[in-house]
Formats: sequence, structure tokens, C-alpha cells
Amino acid sequence: MTSCWTSLRFSAARLSSVLPSLLLVALATFNTVQAQVPAPSSAAADVQATALVDKHQTLQSRLTSSPYGRPLVLDSLQSASTVSGDVHAVLDAPFATVSRALQNPRVWCEIMILHINTKMCRVTGAASPAMIRLNIGKKDEQHIEDTFALDLAFQPVSSSASHLRTRLDGAKGPLGTSNYVIELAAAALPGGKTFLHLRYASRYGTASQLAMQAYLATVGRSKVGFSSVQQGQTSGLVGGLRGTAERNTMRYYLAIEAYFATLEKPAAQQFDSRLQYWFDATESYARQLREMDRETYLTMKRKEYQRQAL
Repeated sequence: MTSCWTSLRFSAARLSSVLPSLLLVALATFNTVQAQVPAPSSAAADVQATALVDKHQTLQSRLTSSPYGRPLVLDSLQSASTVSGDVHAVLDAPFATVSRALQNPRVWCEIMILHINTKMCRVTGAASPAMIRLNIGKKDEQHIEDTFALDLAFQPVSSSASHLRTRLDGAKGPLGTSNYVIELAAAALPGGKTFLHLRYASRYGTASQLAMQAYLATVGRSKVGFSSVQQGQTSGLVGGLRGTAERNTMRYYLAIEAYFATLEKPAAQQFDSRLQYWFDATESYARQLREMDRETYLTMKRKEYQRQAL
């Protein structure tokens, strides 16, 4: 037992700065075969589109009165072995633009690299489903060989003139994690806007739960999410796995927002504009998302983007 616990503590220490991001995006195949998600029929796609538009109507009051300063609703759920996070938001971009971009795995790399823990992102090969190799590391600068290389299966599931659904699946991940799903759905709204749903869910084994508990008991003990929860006679911000899921769900939504908010910039200025936009957006939620100052972030990301382009 002592040997096992020592090993887990070592793993937790090694992963302490990257595990929160791994829990969101570590959709590694690890030599498992990824099953293709069958495209729904035309009728089924229409039902999905209608359901998403109906969801927008259901959430209208929460979107309008959102505490986040943007039309966004963030929810999360944790059970004994799973955790999930959901963002529903109104994106200030035309649906046609959103749909065209998010069916391209290379655009996802342009989005994912904005996250502090993403050290490189590349589309590998021409297989179907497309594979994305994502290198995840610490919030500080790192040599690429010191990062975790994760192969992600990317599948556009369905698209129409008013609805889009894409999906990332992973059967098995590091430290006993499994059954990963990241799913994005989008629907056209009036006025050149898009309603977007970003969903994440995964399952945890004993090793991953113990490693995360060790992280949350040490360097991650002050980390919180966004949702208010009852703690005895008082309320506070959610922590633990739910807090981790909420922080990273928000980071990735803001990266999507940053991508579309800067598309009208000249091509040579777009990446730097995205960095500035993403940093400013995360600073709106500094209690949850601040990890470094602006210049440190900009310098690190410019170097990582140059490396990614080689």
C-alpha cells in the first residue's frame, strides 16, 4: 500500500500543473480504436437543430441576466465516477462562418493553442476521423519532449444550413481516465448570431481520482470554479473536480469566442489579436482563471505558436 501511495503521489506531483487541462482535453487513443459516430439522418439532424433552438428559448432569461458579463450559461455535474461541464452561449458571429470553421480540425488547433496548458497542436495524417495531436504541459514554458502527447479523434457529425454538431471521442486516457466526450453543437440565430453548446464529460478510475485528490489537497487547494454551492450554513464557489471542469470549459469557450472575434483582422494580426482577446476575457474571471501576467502569457504563446508552425 505504501509503495502504491508513493507512486500515486509521484504521479500527482508530476501532473499537478497539467492535470486540470488533461481532465478536459486528454482524449488520447492510447492504441485503442476510435469508432466513427454515424451521421444522423436528415430528419434526426432537423430534430437536433430544433432541440438546440428550443434550448436557447428555455435559457433566454439566464442568458440575458448572466453573471458572466456575456450571454453565457455554465453548468456542471459530478457523480461518483464522472464529471461533466456545459456551456450554452450566444456567439456574436454568423452561423455560416462558425459552421465552416469548426468543421476544420486545423481551426481547432488555432483555438486550442490559446489555452495556457496547450504547448502544441497539429493535425496528423489524412485519416477519417481526422486525428489531432495535442501536446499538454505546464503553465510555464516547456520543451515539447517534456509534455504529454495526446491523439484526438475529431469527427464532424452533422451539418446543415442552420445546425452543426462536431464531436471528439476518447475511449481511454491517462491515469485510469476513460469515456471522454467533447461535443459542440451550434444553431443559427437571428441577427447574424450563433447559439453554441459546448459539452464535456468523462469517467475516472481510482488512480485518477487519487491523483486529483492529491493535486487538490496541495497546489490546487485554492482553486475554485464558478458555480455557487452550499457549504454548511454558508454558500461558496465549487471546488474539486467540478471546479476544474468549469474552469477549463470556460477557458475553451473563451478561446472559441476569441477566434471568431478576430477573424476580420488582417491575417498577419489575427493570432496576436486572439491572444490579447483571450487574456482580457479570462481576466474578467481572475478569481478562477488568472495564472500569469499578460506579458508572460503573450511571450510564451508566441514562442509556442512559432514552434507549432514549423
